Amino acid sequence: MPCERNARFRHNTIAFWLSDEEKMIVDARIKISGVQKGEYYRASILGQKIEIVAGRYRSDRLAMVLEKISEQLERGDANDCEELQIILQELLELMKR
Repeated sequence: MPCERNARFRHNTIAFWLSDEEKMIVDARIKISGVQKGEYYRASILGQKIEIVAGRYRSDRLAMVLEKISEQLERGDANDCEELQIILQELLELMKR
């Protein structure tokens, strides 16, 4: 019997839609990998290289996220504030280029 949601280490759910063809490809890759489906998804998502793509919409969204991070740092809501401040500075410099 599964444990209650609030008792889980991983208690957040992420959902997305796939076409039939995409689902077949993902299922085949999961079978080939030999790992459980959840572990495959986590490894795939968390192991991805993040690239900033130019464009007004994405730039605006990035700016909003950076502002939220900055606000959290100023309020002291975030753990490892020094590390986040360094990342924030690097991202701001990238946006200026």
